[in-house]
Amino acid sequence: MKIRLKWRLGLLALGASMLPLRPALAQEAALDSGDTAWMLTATALVLLMTIPGLALFYGGMVRKMNVLTMIMQSFAICCLSTVLWMVAGYSLAFGEGNMWVGGLDRLFLAGMDIDSLSGTIPESVFMTFQMTFAIITPALITGAFADRMKFSAMLVFVAIWGLVVYAPITHWVWGGGFLGDVGVLDFAGGTVVHINAGIAGLVTALVLGRRGGLGSENMAPHNLVLSVVGAALLWVGWFGFNGRLGGRRRRRRRHGDGGDADRRRRRRPDLDGGGMDIARQAQRARHHFRRHRRAGRDHAGLGLCRSPRRAGHRPGRRNRLLLGGDRVEADVRL
Repeated sequence: MKIRLKWRLGLLALGASMLPLRPALAQEAALDSGDTAWMLTATALVLLMTIPGLALFYGGMVRKMNVLTMIMQSFAICCLSTVLWMVAGYSLAFGEGNMWVGGLDRLFLAGMDIDSLSGTIPESVFMTFQMTFAIITPALITGAFADRMKFSAMLVFVAIWGLVVYAPITHWVWGGGFLGDVGVLDFAGGTVVHINAGIAGLVTALVLGRRGGLGSENMAPHNLVLSVVGAALLWVGWFGFNGRLGGRRRRRRRHGDGGDADRRRRRRPDLDGGGMDIARQAQRARHHFRRHRRAGRDHAGLGLCRSPRRAGHRPGRRNRLLLGGDRVEADVRL
């Protein structure tokens, strides 16, 4: 008896001694080939959305004489935003700064080497993936001033807007800014990309004023087939768009580096990302349905219970409910 007690106490002490090691092991992040392969695929899909997806989508909706202009605008924005993102955009969005904007410690990708990791993927892959968002966001704005802005003015506008507007807002939501701290979730660019580009396009159109020749000249789209092809490419590329933050949050939970975000999720289960909350609700609903179906008393979805039938008792018409051929008796108040 004493020997058994000693063995149990020894095993308990060994388990207790290993408990402090769990957070240390959770902090170790290792390169995951599956995550890296998916993020590379998602990067290519998001880039596909801009060239040629968005270029064809906008190019087919303008007049024939402006098709090349719209396609070239998307291509030029792709080139310009790539350079700006590597020079300063990535640092302003994801550098160590304050709650409003990142710092300048990552200018020209300083501190990034071949072994740098972001979660379970190389930091270079993460930087390139975020760069595709910095490319497509200003390209979306060009649809608001199609045929109305000089090419040189468009390049100046995109350069200033990308550094002054896009990078700080990215930091607010995805880079550790104040919106991310209060629990704002953006899995597919709804805040950083779509609301941001939509407001910028509206303001630009208001500043430029009424389009010249509107109502007097024929401005019908010259080739809607190009627009449909572009829309199809945008739709396909959306798979990469939606893969933006779900995997990153799963990596944070796996390696324990979520910080305040993990604590908020523990306090509020509804903040759990990746659709897990919906999956849990569906699983609870299935268990609830199976339990009542086994009991054979409750009608699934209505919670109407069979009332015990007494001998010689005939239920009234008001207490009958016929659904799908099954008669269920319930106390119904009209």
